[in-house]
Amino acid sequence: MQPAQFEHAIESIIRRDSRFDPQAYLFLKDALDFTLKRAAEDNGGQPRHVSGRELVHGFRDLALQEFGPMAHTLMGEWGLDATRNVGEMVFHLIDEQMFGKQDSDTLEDFEDIYDFDEAFATPFVPKARMEPSRKG
Repeated sequence: MQPAQFEHAIESIIRRDSRFDPQAYLFLKDALDFTLKRAAEDNGGQPRHVSGRELVHGFRDLALQEFGPMAHTLMGEWGLDATRNVGEMVFHLIDEQMFGKQDSDTLEDFEDIYDFDEAFATPFVPKARMEPSRKG
């Protein structure tokens, strides 16, 4: 897929539905590539289709790897607050013929896979130190 073609598809999507920042779609493409590579490694080097569940886990893992503690803030700025949002973007890109799908793939495959706050913020919350109580 050509970068200009992908960017044109994003522009077309944004004209119809502007809920998600264009950068979120670009990151989603990177997350798909990341997830496909990981799936191929787990499949003896052979490429295979990834499920919605696998994609949102790859999306999370890449976001944490690339953005660290800023991932949660960035997701909010991009208009994302649930795994279903990732699925909505996927299906926008399918409509634009940028992503492929199998007949069994549905938007519901992306529903409630994990909580965004927990996935993107919790890994960076400092663990409370337990100090021994001092007796006088």
